[in-house]
Amino acid sequence: MQAKYEVNHVSIESILSWIRQEEVAIPEIQRPFVWDSTKVRDLIDSLYKGYPVGYLITWRNPDVKLKDGKTSFGKRILIDGQQRVTALTAALMGQEVINENYEKKSIKIAFNPIEEKFEVLNTAIEKDENWLNDIGEFVQGKVNTFSFVHEFCKDREDIDPNKLHDILMKLVQIKNRNIGIIELAHSLDIATVTEIFIRINSKGVVLSQADFAMSKISVNKEYNGDLIRKTIDYFCHLGKNSNDFDNIKKNDKDFANTEYFNKIAWIRNEKQDLYIPNYSDVIRVAFTSQFFRGKLSDLVSLLSGRNFETRAYEKEIEKASFEKFEKGVLEFVNETNFKRFIMIVKSTGIIHKGLIRSQNALNFGYILYITLKSKGLDSNTIERLVRKWLILSLLTGRYSGSPESQFDYDIKRMVADSFEGYIANEEKGQLSDAFWDTILVTRLDTSVRSSPYFNLFLIAQIKQGDKGFLSEHIEVKHLIEERGDIHHLFPKRYLQKHGLNRGQYNQIANYVYMQSEINIKIKDKAPNVYFKQVRDEILSGDLRLSGINNNVELSENLKQNCIPESIFDMDINDYNEFLNQRRVLMAQKIKEYYQSL
Repeated sequence: MQAKYEVNHVSIESILSWIRQEEVAIPEIQRPFVWDSTKVRDLIDSLYKGYPVGYLITWRNPDVKLKDGKTSFGKRILIDGQQRVTALTAALMGQEVINENYEKKSIKIAFNPIEEKFEVLNTAIEKDENWLNDIGEFVQGKVNTFSFVHEFCKDREDIDPNKLHDILMKLVQIKNRNIGIIELAHSLDIATVTEIFIRINSKGVVLSQADFAMSKISVNKEYNGDLIRKTIDYFCHLGKNSNDFDNIKKNDKDFANTEYFNKIAWIRNEKQDLYIPNYSDVIRVAFTSQFFRGKLSDLVSLLSGRNFETRAYEKEIEKASFEKFEKGVLEFVNETNFKRFIMIVKSTGIIHKGLIRSQNALNFGYILYITLKSKGLDSNTIERLVRKWLILSLLTGRYSGSPESQFDYDIKRMVADSFEGYIANEEKGQLSDAFWDTILVTRLDTSVRSSPYFNLFLIAQIKQGDKGFLSEHIEVKHLIEERGDIHHLFPKRYLQKHGLNRGQYNQIANYVYMQSEINIKIKDKAPNVYFKQVRDEILSGDLRLSGINNNVELSENLKQNCIPESIFDMDINDYNEFLNQRRVLMAQKIKEYYQSL
């Protein structure tokens, strides 16, 4: 039985040498250096005192067969310990790090040989003659230890030169301290590697399959892997923090001069917040849209050159996989594609990020858009199919939880069948009369305000241009855009006075978007009371509570908000019946909305 891993102990000096010579690759799964400088100090202090600092974990790329029959031996990838190794290169070798704002910074660790104490270098320490400003100069041998001891002790009779020399030698010997390295076999699958990682890592940090894919991508310079990784990373970062554009351009000039950077530069000016992808989203969409597979473990295998039929690893497959994946990434970050997709999403009525909680529904929607476009379908058909599938996914919770199996299932069958035919069949199977008349009504029986079904009701209102409750001109869309409030049709305080609990008075069927000034006027009145006021004001023409000035308009407003007209005469005794009636009306509205897409 082949061993799953090997454990070795290697000196810090050897590890740093391997990294300089690129024998071990740091994939930069955690791309910016996120450690606080004090953690670097603590790491150095632990090494000085001989304390354990944990294991590094590497995973070897498989050996790949070349065309001429020779073998290219796989490089070791550091999958755990990036931050520690980066900290060591900064403190001991003087290398700059890139922080979370993509700014270069130096981390210098100072040492007080009298107290044997480490600190992050600061202005006060620089002025204190008892401190060595940079331990890296000593570890690298840039400072002659004997000369330093002589100068340091010249005017300090209380310091023993021999003891000081021993302390400095102990400092220099940090580079000879050993760190444990666990090298995982290349034959292990992602699930096994993940399990091993979690069991070894004391913090229980979970690596996703996208992390492993990113590690494979970033270390492969032969096929532009490092450039692909930066394209993904910078695109996602600039989508959230456009102000860091100049930092990236300044601190990564080589990449800034590439076409890859030019292809993503537009994102810094993009203001939408509906779909802000992270690197996992980009990898998933790029992979599935090009390879018609959903499991990222397959991507890791393909980027390693795996032939699924022979189970061998071949250079040609590795090369072709990188080329295809790069195409997928560039399709994702393409300005026209991205903006067109966002426009389609907004055309469904999803105008605010709070209306859609499923990032994976958006991911598959973008997969579908890119794929349909590559198939040459006309724009109207693409828009219609993407809208339909996106809303169907939200209605059925299709990509909630782990999406991989569902992504894999859907894309394979869409490609094997016709896209339109597959979507029509899923509609027929998933959205039956029983779904609309019973299942959806039951799912609207909840007090969870973030319920996707309540959001779908609001999306339908937005799409149909509905007015806010008792509003003459203000639409639900405007209230959501301006962060208007959700209020209770049966006022919250009214229901509380009658002993109802949070789960009862916060039913989503009791929620409505309403102007705050109208809600204030309703106060804690029962519906039969405040509706009598509304109708009396319509008769008198003295409009105070609402701007609606006729009964036809009032009936239409209730219809748009799915409120039964029986509410005119309702009080606490009718609350449960009101909820039941409104849930049926809300479900019917969502159905009509979906069928109009």
